[in-house]
Amino acid sequence: MQDATAALLAVLADVRAMLARPGNDYTWSSFIDAGTALEEIDEAIAVVRAGGTPTACGVLFAPTGPIQEVALSSGWGDEFLDLADRFDAAMLAARRPS
Repeated sequence: MQDATAALLAVLADVRAMLARPGNDYTWSSFIDAGTALEEIDEAIAVVRAGGTPTACGVLFAPTGPIQEVALSSGWGDEFLDLADRFDAAMLAARRPS
């Protein structure tokens, strides 16, 4: 379970770094701006660090979800697909019984 938690924290940190890039386009996402996007990711990180599962992240990483909308509008769509795959794998591992 610790490996799954570490993997989940790593992907959240990586997506946070991508969302914090200057020049990202938030027009088509549900995020108002970078600040609101980072706030949601920071909340998810806090949940994971407290031993929980960030259920709202499933929507954030979903196809046509807000992170993908930012990624596509900002030129890092391929990187998003890698992040989403890593997120899915980490969430699957976190749900497995220890």
